[in-house]
Amino acid sequence: MIHFARWKIFTIYAVLLVALILALPNLFSQKQLDSMPSWVPTRQVSLGLDLQGGSHLLFAIDLKNIQSERFSATADAIRSELTSQKLGFSDFAMTELEGSGNASAKLPGLSFKLAEGASVKDAISAIRTIDAGLDVVNDGNLITVKSTPAMVKSIRDQAVNQSIEIIRRRIDETGTREPSIEQQGEDRILVQLPGVKDPQRIKDLIGTTAKLTFRLVDTDISPQDAQGNKPIPGVDLLPLDKSETAEGVPYKMAVRKRIMVSGENLVDAQPGFGQDGTAVINFRFDAIGSRRFGDASTENVGKPFAIVLDNKVLSAPVIREAITGGRGQISGNFTAQSASDLALLLRAGALPAPLTVLEERTVGPGLGADSIRAGTMASLLGFLLVAGFIFMIYGRFGLMANIALVFNVLIVIAALTLLQASLTLPGIAGIVLTMGMAVDANVLIFERIREEERNGHTVMQAVDIGYNKALHAIVDSNLTTLLANLFLYVFGTGPIRGFAITLSIGILASMFTAVTMTHYFMVLYLRWFRPKKILYERKAIK
Repeated sequence: MIHFARWKIFTIYAVLLVALILALPNLFSQKQLDSMPSWVPTRQVSLGLDLQGGSHLLFAIDLKNIQSERFSATADAIRSELTSQKLGFSDFAMTELEGSGNASAKLPGLSFKLAEGASVKDAISAIRTIDAGLDVVNDGNLITVKSTPAMVKSIRDQAVNQSIEIIRRRIDETGTREPSIEQQGEDRILVQLPGVKDPQRIKDLIGTTAKLTFRLVDTDISPQDAQGNKPIPGVDLLPLDKSETAEGVPYKMAVRKRIMVSGENLVDAQPGFGQDGTAVINFRFDAIGSRRFGDASTENVGKPFAIVLDNKVLSAPVIREAITGGRGQISGNFTAQSASDLALLLRAGALPAPLTVLEERTVGPGLGADSIRAGTMASLLGFLLVAGFIFMIYGRFGLMANIALVFNVLIVIAALTLLQASLTLPGIAGIVLTMGMAVDANVLIFERIREEERNGHTVMQAVDIGYNKALHAIVDSNLTTLLANLFLYVFGTGPIRGFAITLSIGILASMFTAVTMTHYFMVLYLRWFRPKKILYERKAIK
């Protein structure tokens, strides 16, 4: 009699039990699951954007802006270094220069003239101490400094990765389940939000840069002078949020360029209500921010302190006393919702550069429901056709294969539930394709057994040899499919990845059900009925 290892039997029952427990919650509504005891598994398969509706947003990062900002900081450092080394210079100006080598795009740079008698070598050495990777060229006393393509690429990659992380934090704070956030091309970010009912709010949250700074108001400049457009050294003329002049023009406030404390030092921000009942934001700094905020408030008691968000003044309260505890409050024309949203943005952190919406699509829940019905019908029809065909060809052994096929689908659903991988319409196509591939493995095994019987082997020998020899062909064919799925996942996006994941899970499950489970069923059949022939020849169709 064929020996079937006990550990294999235990594995089969354990896998089926775990799969059943994980897949069962998908038969209940969320309301029913909420009423169940806490120890009962409640995870369900996460549906993708095309099945439950939601928003599809494609953003572009303003890389030119961030490159200019980063190089501006480098230029300030170069200016300070030249001054500290007493190297005289003039005509110090930011500019855009042509890229070197194969780079055709313009890169941020600067140029200046060294004073007579100043050492060009010392000047270049001073610039190298700021950043050794800068491209420095001199034409006599005229020195030009620019970024290299490698530096620009580094800034770009860092900005994209940082933006993705901050977008993820912001979306997670809203409670959105299973968002898809990924890079597309060099400077684009694709965001898919299944089940989102208010895409405009999410778009506003994602698109807001949320760069917070605390700066002193320049009281030496009159309010009338602040309304003009004439540049003032060391001062920014910033609009006051939600405040306009009689002509409908945003009211401007003269704010010093120097940043006393920035939002990078915030560790927490929560919405609340002030003493007058209006919505406010309570914030807390880290140790460095607390020290800076304390020093700034101590040195400027009685002066207005502007709270600036994305170059707009939220409010400019007068410092009544030194604030040394590292805690403060932002007041303004907030509603409860806007205060909550701004607190969320401050907690998540500021984006390194502004985002622009390039594409926006909304999938309604009705269309998603239609897709689910169509996918369910396709899956059911595919199952019935495959099961009917295999039963017609192999009879009772086809029935064993069909039982294993049911468990195959159960394992796929359980794995998707456990991994919380989003099930999309292409993913359903992957499940349907899995059914055919799962039965295909059984066909290889059954035909191999039939061939061994023709060669004169006994029933026991034919089954044993058939499973062992068919295993190589099954593994080879499935490995090639898994390799193709790997490339689909690595190079594909969104639904293509969903298809690759679902099909890969189905293939692994089919190898288990076809090679192990149907083998066990067949061993049980042989032990119970002891047939003289296992698979009868098919009759010719007349």
